[in-house]
Amino acid sequence: MPASESELLHSWHHNARAWIDAIRTGAIESRREVTDQAILLAVLSQQPEHVLDLGCGEGWLLRALAKRAIDAVGVDGDATLVEAARAAGSPAVHLASYEELVQAKVDIGSGYDLICANFALLHQDIIPLLTTMHALLVPGGKLVIQTLHPWSTAAGVYQDGWRQETFAGFKGQWQPMPWYFRTLSSWLNALDMGGFGLAGLQEPQHPQGVGPQSLLLVATRRSVFGRRLD
Repeated sequence: MPASESELLHSWHHNARAWIDAIRTGAIESRREVTDQAILLAVLSQQPEHVLDLGCGEGWLLRALAKRAIDAVGVDGDATLVEAARAAGSPAVHLASYEELVQAKVDIGSGYDLICANFALLHQDIIPLLTTMHALLVPGGKLVIQTLHPWSTAAGVYQDGWRQETFAGFKGQWQPMPWYFRTLSSWLNALDMGGFGLAGLQEPQHPQGVGPQSLLLVATRRSVFGRRLD
């Protein structure tokens, strides 16, 4: 595993408790005001029955979907986050790193009609993982990704590459986290190479109009021959 990928996973292990507190107290304004609702509505708009939350964290989205009678399964690579999700009422949560998923070392089920990844694709080589998710979806199934908006986070350097999140201004003890910045075209190319076709693109806005808070992509599973199956 490349050094930055390893550091990313290690930072999640270190920051798990602080992350749980931040999510459950609504400490992150962009999530509280915009992005949590955006991903929930994007998932609900597809009217799914069987959902996989990839990188589910402490499980808030699983709980929100369960309240709406949607069968939601989670998977995350950090044991503390998985335990927190289970303790909060989401028993169907698997512990597995993305590498373990790609290598099929952990069975997380299949036949999903929607897979969502909410700020959960932060590593560099996401194509093997997208290909793995492709195989877990039913024909015509959807992939919903919410991620950092590339134009809002470019900071004057609009090209793929590793960046660092320092969590400045967050309460608690945080370890800096590396994450991989990708341009819009890079996102679209990754989806295409993973077997998906773009079905929708949103740029959720803050109520006070301070610019897009995220990039939200909805993609449809294609057949291996590039023909849509829906």
